[in-house]
Amino acid sequence: MRMLGGVADGDVFRAIADPTRRTILDELTERDGQTLFELCGRLTMKHAITSSRQAISQHLEVLEAAGLVRTRREGRYKFHYIDAGPLEALVERWRPKETR
Repeated sequence: MRMLGGVADGDVFRAIADPTRRTILDELTERDGQTLFELCGRLTMKHAITSSRQAISQHLEVLEAAGLVRTRREGRYKFHYIDAGPLEALVERWRPKETR
């Protein structure tokens, strides 16, 4: 098992294997710093993903455990931000040495 910035590479692969989690990452790429409520609304309206807030919250937990999402609390709100660091580490892992 390889580590990517403190996260097992298997965790990153498992996190991005799910299409809903990839869509969440797409949404955070388009508009970073969203709350769970905002993400659920965008997933429903733009992608017809009608998962419950609890299900989306669980997806966010998986993404956070894999280091792909960071959170910040502000009062009673929790904002979610994409962190592409683990993905960049994967790319570097297989980048030919002559292009590094």
